[in-house]
Amino acid sequence: MSDSPALTTYTRFSGCGAKLGPGVLDEALCGLEQPAYPRLLAGFSSSEDAGLFLLDDGLALVQTVDFFPPIVDDPFMFGRIAAANALSDVYAMGARPSQLSALSVIPSRALAWTA
Repeated sequence: MSDSPALTTYTRFSGCGAKLGPGVLDEALCGLEQPAYPRLLAGFSSSEDAGLFLLDDGLALVQTVDFFPPIVDDPFMFGRIAAANALSDVYAMGARPSQLSALSVIPSRALAWTA
């Protein structure tokens, strides 16, 4: 058994319950304009799962980023869930994953953990 605190103790909401509703999100992004890039095939204005940028004829870059609070207490399992979620966005765009970036937020009160 780990001495680390349960991940879900650091959040009030989890999963889809932590997402902003479409109305709140529209209000938060109010006035934010997507610049016109000739090679941008899908940006935030099209409400896709990811952005799509044409690199050259027949090759496009699909990029996505997600952030959601822990929905399980096991860090390894949460990592697997987060990876599956990000991969599903890439697959939803008909793309093949080639690289990834992982983002993590650790509350300052958690820094007292001991290994």
